[in-house]
Amino acid sequence: MFKFKSKISLSILLALLFTSCAGFKVGDDQNQSEPEVEAKARVQTHLIDKNSPNCDDCIIGSIGDADLKKSGKKIYFLYGAEHLNLTNYYYDIPVVYNAAVKKWIKYFSGDRGGKHFQRYAERAGRYAPVLSKILNDEGMPRDLIYLSMAESGFQNHARSWAKAVGPWQFMPKTGTRFGLDVGFYLDERRDPLKATVAASDYLRKLYGMFGSWELAMASYNAGEGKVSRAIRRYKTKDFWKIRKGRYLRAETKNYVPKIMALAIIGKNLSKFGFTNVEFKRALDFEEIQVPANTDLYKVGEVIDESFESVKKYNPEILRWQTPPKGESYTLRVPVGKKDVWEEKRNDINILATNYKQYSLRGYASLYNVSRKFKVPLKTLTDLNGIAENKKLYPKTTVLLPFRDDHTQKDNRLYSDLYEKPRKSILRRRAYQKWIKRGKRNGKNIGSPSQFYTVKKGDTLWNIARTTGVNINTIIRSNYRLVKKRMILPGDKLAIR
Repeated sequence: MFKFKSKISLSILLALLFTSCAGFKVGDDQNQSEPEVEAKARVQTHLIDKNSPNCDDCIIGSIGDADLKKSGKKIYFLYGAEHLNLTNYYYDIPVVYNAAVKKWIKYFSGDRGGKHFQRYAERAGRYAPVLSKILNDEGMPRDLIYLSMAESGFQNHARSWAKAVGPWQFMPKTGTRFGLDVGFYLDERRDPLKATVAASDYLRKLYGMFGSWELAMASYNAGEGKVSRAIRRYKTKDFWKIRKGRYLRAETKNYVPKIMALAIIGKNLSKFGFTNVEFKRALDFEEIQVPANTDLYKVGEVIDESFESVKKYNPEILRWQTPPKGESYTLRVPVGKKDVWEEKRNDINILATNYKQYSLRGYASLYNVSRKFKVPLKTLTDLNGIAENKKLYPKTTVLLPFRDDHTQKDNRLYSDLYEKPRKSILRRRAYQKWIKRGKRNGKNIGSPSQFYTVKKGDTLWNIARTTGVNINTIIRSNYRLVKKRMILPGDKLAIR
């Protein structure tokens, strides 16, 4: 159904656009499918056409009924909502008007959810047009921009508790799988263009697996394995029938209706009370080539811009410098600054040299330094040119990937290194420590004659106190159960 389109690298920059990108970096995954490998070889440069479709009463980036009918794509009519007298009724993904969708329409057009939708819609002015164009260039439905809206509200720096990042909320492994560089210096999940190409590839694959946009969207949220098992369990590929069962999480059950509600409101703003949306203006930019390991502070000094300004135009760069490896890096700068750069770039050394230095207090290796400063070991070995297990003597100087004038724990450039896990993750880690200790120290009850039925609110600790049985013995004797998960009401534990 879909064909890969070749990309032509262009240098013309239009004032409608915030971002640009150079290309995907080929990863080391040897188990990728053919489309994924092919996608990495494509040049990722997309520009917005001045003649891009307009949509009355829509967020910027949407396509209205008239243009959709002329697009040659398969389109879907919103049946059941004729009484609403909407401005636009056609979509290039299936959109229905049922109780689940109505619930989300009510939320996003109400007092609480309306504030969120207003912010999402305003951000759409900056990002949705380019996302829409890329989707269309990739042979995908333009209305999938509402999936990005549901995921992140069109924020490049959106980050979930599960470490999904960017406008399309890619998890690290999935992002890498679809050609995005996710490392210490770069996180291309934050780049709207590269991430949208990757999302197109992923959604294309999901649609190819299930033949249904509803199931493709559900899989984007829950994973293709989960949806495949749901199909086998309920013996249907009808998302709405699967949704009635208990197998999918509530989050996934609500995910597809939420996207549809955002699309309905997004194409009929005034009909749902959004008459004063002030769309953000896209940031125009130019591109310059800089060497590997370029200090962004020094780039800002050359072109008379702040570090924050340079970072704003390059959201995929995580630190204060471009990646140390490679011949060069394509950097975005504000319009008018390219000529300044060409004129003054040789005035100062722009390479990153201001690394923080750490002097060892005793014998150690880079492994020990890595653990102390929570920096990936490979980052330290590359930076210092020292083998990871080499014994280092006291007073040896080790370079750290922090700028010497930064306090790393208080600087948001390094916040990802020092963030504390959620309480649920800490509880799970503590639980696993107890299980390992119990397996190691407990006595196994070979032929149990007495069992305890777990009640609501029980923990292994209070069961041990109630029964007078050592907690390690309970763990060791019921290891097959407790190693997989925490105990639940109704579980039977051997205690004697």
